Amino acid sequence: MNDLDGARSYFFGYGSLVNRNTHDYQDARPARLSGWKRVWRHTDLRPVAYLTVVPDAGSEVTGLMAAVPQGGWAELDFRERAYDRIDAREQITHDVTPAPQVVVYSIPDGKHGVPTRDCPVLLSYLDVVVQGYLREFGEGGAQGFFDTTDGWNVPILDDRAAPIYPRAQTLSDAERSYVDDRLAALNVEVISDMPEGLVRG
Repeated sequence: MNDLDGARSYFFGYGSLVNRNTHDYQDARPARLSGWKRVWRHTDLRPVAYLTVVPDAGSEVTGLMAAVPQGGWAELDFRERAYDRIDAREQITHDVTPAPQVVVYSIPDGKHGVPTRDCPVLLSYLDVVVQGYLREFGEGGAQGFFDTTDGWNVPILDDRAAPIYPRAQTLSDAERSYVDDRLAALNVEVISDMPEGLVRG
């Protein structure tokens, strides 16, 4: 989409961007995205799987929107470089007035696939996402994240001891236990064998 610099504009985050410790964007606030569904996917642009959203008329995603300063889109686009930036202003419910431009990042159709043992989800990444939901929305909101995310039949690589995810955060004992309990309840496969091409940070 066209460059938004010079306009009052926000992004909508539904994964790691919900965790304020991973960025310093201002005027962050809860919001909802309608007509999209959050799923686990991998892309050839990255060696591991991440979250994306795909169009789904009957779905809604809760997340965090925040203002991007003038000249700030290049940095955010680089962080989200596996994704396309999509105008979502008509699909976002929020309390900002007057209504600003709002974008969401999504991996383009045809450029992502289901995670595999060679392209797993990083536990350090999931930890960051869940920590964000716990701190923004409490346990009910974090449970909502698990309930409204598709594709939990994914392998998750336990890299907590030496995180690969570059924006990894330290979780409290309660936060870590919450993640582990939810994964156990979903019967998610947690693996420890490092796929080729990944390097621990």
